[in-house]
Amino acid sequence: DECFSNPWSFESLYAELSKVGACFYVAQDDNNSLGYIGFNMVLDEGYIANLAVKKAYRRQGVAEALLSKVIETAKENNLSFVSLEVRESNTPAINLYEKFRFSKQGVRKDFYRSPRENGLILTKFL
Repeated sequence: DECFSNPWSFESLYAELSKVGACFYVAQDDNNSLGYIGFNMVLDEGYIANLAVKKAYRRQGVAEALLSKVIETAKENNLSFVSLEVRESNTPAINLYEKFRFSKQGVRKDFYRSPRENGLILTKFL
């Protein structure tokens, strides 16, 4: 709830982790989880399902570290690109992705709910 207006349920996370090619990384400090990133590899394509960092740890490099790890994994697996959707109003996330050279490839109309909003398709070609 802290990171998403419509967070994934335990069942949804479990189903995502059970997919062939699924990869989740968790950033931790001692026994405290700071954030996580969910990533799927399909053939030579990579898709980021979600990236979340607890409010208290934002703007401290946690998201950058998680995103770097996914890009490193994508390169190690010879993927052609990594893609994701982001709310068009999520300026901090968009700025982070642009810093990593993700570029806008399209718009998914009304992709998000609660509130309803378009999703930008951002892709980093490797």
